[in-house]
Amino acid sequence: MTGSKAEEPMHASLNRIILYVQDVERLASFYRHAFQLPVVEAIKGEWAVLRVGACELALHRVGKRYRIADASSWNVETNAKLVISVTRALKDLRAELIRKGVPMGRIKSYPGLTGPLCDGTDPEGNVFQLAQSQNPSPSSAR
Repeated sequence: MTGSKAEEPMHASLNRIILYVQDVERLASFYRHAFQLPVVEAIKGEWAVLRVGACELALHRVGKRYRIADASSWNVETNAKLVISVTRALKDLRAELIRKGVPMGRIKSYPGLTGPLCDGTDPEGNVFQLAQSQNPSPSSAR
């Protein structure tokens, strides 16, 4: 603002992402089992919050007017992507997820910018990206 004192800097952090979903239980189970994420809040069939490092992934059942009869057939179209840093070797984690039936893309990287990356989709079509930590855990180094 012109002519006013310097504004205090705003300190912001992203601590929760909410996905509106058809089937809360199915997606909570997917993220819990695929990535060993703990559930920290839940209202059966309506709401689940999973801890993902410093952030939370909240699954909120869509409003009644957006619900469909067969939630298992739902495939969302979105321009959002969840990026999850992992310490396990990406090659091994990707292979494990494929064995579990999770659709996974190829491993790629952008030298000088990123380490290995790999996209996948959850049961409702939300895209997630696994980003290999630059410091993998000792048990994942082979």
